Amino acid sequence: MRYLLRSILILIPLLCFGQAAKHFSNLKQITHGGQNAEAYWSPDGKRLIFQSTRDTSECDQQYIMNADGSDMHMVSTGKGVTTCGYFLADGKHIVYASTHQAGPSCPARPDRSKGYVWAVYPGFDIYLADDKGKIEKKLTDTAGYDAEATINWKTNKIIYTSMASGDLDLWTMNLDGSGKKQITKTEGYDGGAVFSRDGSKIVWRAFHPDTPDKTKTYRDLLKDNLTTPMKMELWVANSDGSNAKQITNYGCASFAPTFTPDGKKILFSSNKQKCDSRDFELYTVNADGTGLEQITSYGGFTSFPEFSPDGKKIVFVSSYQGKGDYEFNVFTADWK
Repeated sequence: MRYLLRSILILIPLLCFGQAAKHFSNLKQITHGGQNAEAYWSPDGKRLIFQSTRDTSECDQQYIMNADGSDMHMVSTGKGVTTCGYFLADGKHIVYASTHQAGPSCPARPDRSKGYVWAVYPGFDIYLADDKGKIEKKLTDTAGYDAEATINWKTNKIIYTSMASGDLDLWTMNLDGSGKKQITKTEGYDGGAVFSRDGSKIVWRAFHPDTPDKTKTYRDLLKDNLTTPMKMELWVANSDGSNAKQITNYGCASFAPTFTPDGKKILFSSNKQKCDSRDFELYTVNADGTGLEQITSYGGFTSFPEFSPDGKKIVFVSSYQGKGDYEFNVFTADWK
C-alpha cells in the first residue's frame, strides 16, 4: 500500500483531545499516512528521526524530517527492518538498529498463535551512520538481539537492550561501540531505556517473571526470539544500574518512558485505564512512583513521547484521526 504525505500541516482542534488541552497547545499533525513510531528530536530541535512503514516499504525503515514534517527522507538502507533511531549530540550522526546484514528482506512476522508477542530478531545490530544515511560503523556484533539504543548527549553514553548475556538486559557503551557494560541482571525483559538529561538516572520498561509458570513461558518465547509486551512496569535506577526501583505496579503494559526536562517526573504510555487492550494514553508520574496523572484521553493508541531539547515542545505518535486500523501519525505540540 502506498501512502501520500500532505505538504500542508493540519491543526487539530484542541477540544477533540480532552484532557490533553491542560498540557498541550498549538498541536500539529506532521505525518499523514503510514505506520509511524518512535520520533525523537535532533539536538537543535529542528529535525526528527523516526521509523515508518510507508511508500513501498514492507517493514520499518528510518526517516529524518524537519520538525514541521517537511523534507522527509529515508536514512536507513531500505533493507531488512529497523528500529529505534536516535541523534548523536553533534546533530550530524545517528544510531539505529537494523537486520539488513542478516538479509535484505523483512524478517518473518512474529507468530501470533502464541498470543500478542513481539519479535526480538537475532539479526538486529546497532549501527552508527551520518545523517545522510551513510553507515560508518557497526557498534554491536553479538549472536542475538541488539537494539533499542538511546543516547545521553551530555555523557555521550549509549544505552540499549542486548541478548549478549543470554537474556534481554540493558547495556551501555561508548559512541564508538567500546566499553560495553551490562547494567541489569534480573531475569526477564529490560528495554526501552532512556537517560535523564544530566545523565545521572535511567528509566525503562521491564517484565520480570515472578512465578515458575511465568518464567517458563518467558524462556520458551525467548527461545523462539519472542517476548510478550502486555505486562510491563517502569523502573528507575542510577545510570550504572544501581539502586534500581520499580515505580509502577499496574499489572498492565506501561512503556516508552521519558524524563521531564527537570528529571522530576516520567512521561510515559500505558493501557492502565483499559488493561490488556491496545488503547494507550499518556501519563506522568513522579520519579518515585507517586502523583500519577493521566495526560491524554484520545481513545486509541498514543505513545512514544519525548520533550524537545529546550523543553518547550513534545513529540508523540497517535492513531487519532487515522484512516485505518494501523495508521499512526507523528504529532508535535507546545507543552504547557
